[in-house]
Amino acid sequence: DLAAVETAFAAHGSNIAAVITEAAPANMGVVTPADGFNAGLSRITREHGALLILDEVLTGFRTGYSGYWGLTGGAADAAEPWTPDLLTFGKVIGGGMPTAALAGRADVMDYLAPLGPVYQAGTLSGNPVAMAAGVATLTHATRDVYAFVDARSLELSSALSAALDTAGVDHSVQFAGNLFSVAFGTSANGVHNYADAQAQETFRYAPFFHSMLESGVYLPPSVFEAWFLSAAHDDAAMNRIFDALPAAALAAAAAKA
Repeated sequence: DLAAVETAFAAHGSNIAAVITEAAPANMGVVTPADGFNAGLSRITREHGALLILDEVLTGFRTGYSGYWGLTGGAADAAEPWTPDLLTFGKVIGGGMPTAALAGRADVMDYLAPLGPVYQAGTLSGNPVAMAAGVATLTHATRDVYAFVDARSLELSSALSAALDTAGVDHSVQFAGNLFSVAFGTSANGVHNYADAQAQETFRYAPFFHSMLESGVYLPPSVFEAWFLSAAHDDAAMNRIFDALPAAALAAAAAKA
């Protein structure tokens, strides 16, 4: 709701230091921002001297070298190019180890100690084991690997949708790069906001999840979480997942509210 953001800045702009937003929300199911939304936030914050902080903890280095921003506002063919002032990244950069990173404009980053007056530290900051895992992960994260993961995600999401269609389960599959999630009872409009996410038939997910689990496939335990694939998902792993989908789809179809 860019109009609401503009209203808030008109009333309180001098007191707003920053706006933080997910590049693409992924803990209410995967929901891509409306066209022009993030670009609009960038424009509004710059007009008022505030920072735009982009949360790429789930999407950064998972959807590509430049995260979800690199697929949208930072893409060479972006309809409305925009750039965040700060970005946050999570444990995917450390191969799953407990690590995180902050990146951004040089003039903003220079405020951090030891160059600047803003102190930032933590028990796990610069942990050598996590940093070694990060170097190894980023060394192996080639464009070919990202293309492989993109293809695997498309294969699985297509197989998932086909199984649910066969079982007669109304649904939509939501994407943000190679992240995706399934939402039940949403084929008419998909999921675009919090109200849409709350309106879906969440009761269908538990039997679907447990059916997959009984077949040895561990999915996110909540319908509101994103599905991730990796370069480790070889043909044998994918076939095991595919084989488990029809029974799980039938379990979802039989679910009662």
